[in-house]
Amino acid sequence: MPNTNASFSPRMRSDELKAQIEKLESLEHRTPVFPAFDAFDVETEALLARHYGPSHRYVEAYKYAALGEAEALVNLPESAQEATAKDRPKMAIQQRRQALLAILTEMQELEAKEAGALTGEDREDPPSV
Repeated sequence: MPNTNASFSPRMRSDELKAQIEKLESLEHRTPVFPAFDAFDVETEALLARHYGPSHRYVEAYKYAALGEAEALVNLPESAQEATAKDRPKMAIQQRRQALLAILTEMQELEAKEAGALTGEDREDPPSV
């Protein structure tokens, strides 16, 4: 029987996305520095492309969110509340966050289904008599 470490928890795909959301939060509180956001966007798009493929709708939705134009692609409830807001950089940050949170929610649901499907496969039941 192989040695197993019960305290080990595998790195989940959603952990990388959570880290990106935290990084976005830290960038948001600074004065808008566009090169920092450019690097963040490239990193985030690469992450999404690695998980979903380069032509997936999430990669496209994130690109539009980075431009502040994602209302049509992603359900963004805050845009309906603030129709008069025309601050494009602030809107782009907000849409990035909302797009990433929507992707994270779906990813966590899929990971929970995976974990449920895999649970119990390695059980050792006593043999039937």
